[in-house]
Amino acid sequence: MTFRARLLLSYLILIALPLFVLSTLFYRTSLNVVTEQAQKNVYAVVKKNNDVIDTKLGLAEQNSRALFVDKDLFQIFNNLHPDHEEELVAADRQVSTILSKYFSQNEDVYSAQLWTTYFSFGTTRSMPQGDPAQSQIYKEAEQAAGKMVWYPTYDFIQMFNQSWLKKGTFEYRYLFSATRLLNFSHMDDSTLVKLKPNVERPVLTISYKSTVLDEMFEQSIPAGSTYMVLNQDDIVVASSDKEQVTKRYKRDWIETLHAKGSGSQRLKLDGRNQIVSFDRSEVTGWLSIVITPQSALVSGLVPVIRTTTLVSALALSGVALLFAYFILGRITGPIKKLMSAMRLVGDGDFQTRVEVARNDEFGLLSQRFNRMNDRIQMLVKENYEIKLKEKEAEIHALNMQMNPHFLYNTLNIMNWTAIENNQKELSKMLVCLSNMLHYTSRKEWGAVHLSEELEWMRNYFYIMGARFEGKFGVTYEIEPSLYEEKLPRLLFQPFVENAIVHGFSQLEEGGLIGIRGWTESENRYFEIRDNGRGISKEGIEAILYKDSASIGIKNTISRIRMAYGEEYGIRITSVPGEGTSVVIHLPHNT
Repeated sequence: MTFRARLLLSYLILIALPLFVLSTLFYRTSLNVVTEQAQKNVYAVVKKNNDVIDTKLGLAEQNSRALFVDKDLFQIFNNLHPDHEEELVAADRQVSTILSKYFSQNEDVYSAQLWTTYFSFGTTRSMPQGDPAQSQIYKEAEQAAGKMVWYPTYDFIQMFNQSWLKKGTFEYRYLFSATRLLNFSHMDDSTLVKLKPNVERPVLTISYKSTVLDEMFEQSIPAGSTYMVLNQDDIVVASSDKEQVTKRYKRDWIETLHAKGSGSQRLKLDGRNQIVSFDRSEVTGWLSIVITPQSALVSGLVPVIRTTTLVSALALSGVALLFAYFILGRITGPIKKLMSAMRLVGDGDFQTRVEVARNDEFGLLSQRFNRMNDRIQMLVKENYEIKLKEKEAEIHALNMQMNPHFLYNTLNIMNWTAIENNQKELSKMLVCLSNMLHYTSRKEWGAVHLSEELEWMRNYFYIMGARFEGKFGVTYEIEPSLYEEKLPRLLFQPFVENAIVHGFSQLEEGGLIGIRGWTESENRYFEIRDNGRGISKEGIEAILYKDSASIGIKNTISRIRMAYGEEYGIRITSVPGEGTSVVIHLPHNT
């Protein structure tokens, strides 16, 4: 063997041994890092799903608390004679209307009813339940004595003994329900009035289709994953395996998950390495579990890691061969260029590119580096866009809170107007309301021109003016330049409503609302001033800084700060007996 051959062989051996060790370590480390990151991502999805589910189901618990002190329900059941059929029918219509007010806005609720041993009130869907008072749902609600009971998914046929439905297909076959025994009461002149002792307390039952949970998981978990939701007794509330729903899922490893409550583990189930992510609902106490095969999470990345490792090994081997045939300068030159580019990338310059002037291994490395840099830059951009979309979604969520609140108040005012005025002005009010609803129900909830906002306010003032029969008047003083700028929708309504409903509550006539707009330097200001009874200093503090009933005002402040920044918002000044001034501070169009 010649010296040249021996030198090449020795060099290859010296390179091959550490290269093999490093490649193996790199492959295993990369695979482990990718797996851990994927595990964190799946757990984050489970946590996010549980937060969304808690938000949806938490609405039912909040609304059910409100029913305890509903005066109309109290009077219906306190004065109801169960043996009078005509009273039961009339009460059913009234209860249906009341329940609709609380639950119809929640599209996830399938049905809301009040059960007693003598009648089921509020039946909005044709569900042949027989005698629901004999069901296990009803009995557990009675035992809970007023606490909320979340009953896991059940077979409607078995629960209500409707065996004749077995051969049919219907959408309410599998439901889960929230139940609560309602002991109504209300305040009458600072006195708490309770139901008569002999009055049967009804059981509120809010039912959901099991598909509500299925849709949440099926749209978010990784491909190849399975999911299940278990209650405290391991009854399957929802599952990707529909055969398991309503059955008990008893496994040793489930007990560990119940004990921890939330987290992510790697387990070997059915002979396969699985990543189990789980989290307990704060509302229902149910455990959401997502089981993902480890191979499914990294299957798309393993070939990339393997190829990258192999390419790196081949490239380094090529460098070893070239080093034997070419001078050091020709070999170290490309390395220096690549290192310089990598240093720039390490400092945050992801636009750095290495010129590809050769077709050998160094040229291949340069191409890979450029592609990697392009990918990193794209990922940074995607992450930035995702954060922007999250910000927009948060703003949109705050905006949408205004719709049902204002719609309910407006419809209530129209109802009283129709009653008090013998429906003479109803047609005009309906036209105004139609315009208002069209304005507030657009799919796009971006900023609007000031002229559009004022047109909406004129419709609003007409309705309020008809309701309060000329109690107040309105004046406008707006700089012309402001009409071309945009501002958040429904910006003035909460403050105008406060002025009319609260500020003029002690006036019969002579109320005046002034809306003024002007600019100062780079800022816009809008003032809503009234000559009503005013607000105390404590009242202003409560509106701005404490939890209170001023939902509209708090949402408006949040929307302003979300859209423009924390330095913008509102300022309230008031003199009791003389009136109130609200100044809104905004920047120019941004």
